[in-house]
Amino acid sequence: MTHRVAVLDKDDCQPRKCGLECVKYCPVNKTGSDCIALEEDGDAKARIDEDLCNGCGICVKVCPFDAITVVNLAAEMAAEKVHQYGPNSFRLYRLPSPRKGEVVGLIGRNGTGKSTIVNILSGSLRPNLGRYGEGEGPGWDEVVRRYAGTETGAHFEAVRDGRARASIKPQQVRGIASAFGGTGAELVERYDERGRGGELMEELGLAGAAAGRRLGEMSGGELQRTAVAAAAARDADYYFFDEPSSYNDAFQRAAVARVIRGLAAEGKSVMVVEHDMTLLDYLSDRVDVLYGEPAAYGIASGVMSTKVGINAFLDGYLPAENVRFRDRRAALGATSSQAGGGGDQFGAADEALSYGALKKSYPGFSLEVGAGAVRKGEVVGVVGANSLGKTTMMKMLAGVEEPGPGSDPVRKAASISYKPQYLRGDSDATVAALLDGAAGAPVEGSLKEEQVVDHMGVKRLYERPLSGLSGGELQKVAVCACLLRDAGAYALDEPSAFMDVEDRIALARFVQKFARSHGRAVVIIDHDVQLVDLVSDSMVVFGGEPGKSGRASPPMPKSGAMNAFLGSLGMTFRRDERSGRPRVNKAGSRLDKEQKRAGRYYYRD
Repeated sequence: MTHRVAVLDKDDCQPRKCGLECVKYCPVNKTGSDCIALEEDGDAKARIDEDLCNGCGICVKVCPFDAITVVNLAAEMAAEKVHQYGPNSFRLYRLPSPRKGEVVGLIGRNGTGKSTIVNILSGSLRPNLGRYGEGEGPGWDEVVRRYAGTETGAHFEAVRDGRARASIKPQQVRGIASAFGGTGAELVERYDERGRGGELMEELGLAGAAAGRRLGEMSGGELQRTAVAAAAARDADYYFFDEPSSYNDAFQRAAVARVIRGLAAEGKSVMVVEHDMTLLDYLSDRVDVLYGEPAAYGIASGVMSTKVGINAFLDGYLPAENVRFRDRRAALGATSSQAGGGGDQFGAADEALSYGALKKSYPGFSLEVGAGAVRKGEVVGVVGANSLGKTTMMKMLAGVEEPGPGSDPVRKAASISYKPQYLRGDSDATVAALLDGAAGAPVEGSLKEEQVVDHMGVKRLYERPLSGLSGGELQKVAVCACLLRDAGAYALDEPSAFMDVEDRIALARFVQKFARSHGRAVVIIDHDVQLVDLVSDSMVVFGGEPGKSGRASPPMPKSGAMNAFLGSLGMTFRRDERSGRPRVNKAGSRLDKEQKRAGRYYYRD
């Protein structure tokens, strides 16, 4: 026996642009039943009767817009359904449990239910146990009975009785600025129930001018950390942080991790949704893996240690449950450059882009860039704190901005394609139109589609308007557009923003493969330390005083650059003995102390 999951993406379903192939070719429909039919409302989207569906998958294959997902799950899973948003809509199975005095991390693909879990466990959303019709959902008493005798049941009982106080840092922090018109200090003071608001602002680098800035005028990182401070300042039993690393640099992420770890040290229950594995590894005591089909269904695994949980997610296999949810490992082992090749495999004759010492000054800020070169087939990672001039350097190399007085010339052997840090998704133009414009010819069915678009997984988005894309989808489309242009060098500014772990790993692997196979130079700025570690052959390290002065090193061998950068962060990395992935040592652990004493912040021998 199986439990059928049939999900329709209403944004992708376009009955007016197709031949209704799903209706015509459904074998159940051919017997006279209405397994697939058009809704009778104004939208006239397809509707799939899951009870009639036999799971043949023909509709999935014939739909020209890839709008249908049909999955067969074990019959027992039906009894574990936690929440469903509507007919042919996303549904969640199983729930993790908060644990007192520990940080529980949630790791999984976008669209598998992590934010839904946060809303349910915080009491913001009552689970309907699959009964989504109006007036059909269960009350809290029934929910408590459903989970009686478990940690989750005790938690829901506390939620029902008003004994569980929850504090949430939401995923979308921009909404906070529109809902609250005051300053950052005023927001934190408003929610400061523990008398620690000022201390938290200081620890998160928000004291002084930043605290007095109105929320609508803050940078993304400032707003993110203000939201973390406000959530941590509340007097609650349960704390939920949904993607707290977004917009923040590595130094700021470390500060966020210390604040979150501090709550657990006080005996609070903390749950964190995060795609930055360095941060998740650093702050989590335990991990729950979310797997399933994005936007169709999600299943929460049992709780595991941080090491075991992240390795299981990367393996795509949960040994304790004997479940394989991915057909291949998302490998994070050593690349050729990590294994010792470094920049030595690239010769001076292969230079695609070279530049002398560069300078740039603005009122109150100055930037100095050490001379360097990027070779054909090489990926150069750029790391450093925010507001040190990384994007300014990228723009000077790309020709978007002119270097200042006293600079040496940028000697370009080929043109440069640039993906900016901030993306505009307010256009009604379709994804296909954008990509066609970038490639200079229709992409669909072309060699470039096979070389770039297929690897980035955006083919299904062709008919979508840019304004209808999620942050992660828009980011992948922008990376595609950048790499589709004919250029000798490519500059990617924070390409991992809003992407989930799997997409970040796929991005790193593809960018390195693209550079090697096409003989192109790539410069990449990102705050995900593991992504930069995975993709880079050499690195540029930024130092200085944020907002006042920045200094960029010449491209350095990666081992030395990472050692210097991790030393400035106060973090040490080691390799996982089984998977080979880079792991960050817990602060103050035996390995952390040993490596710091030896001055080896980047991997042990």
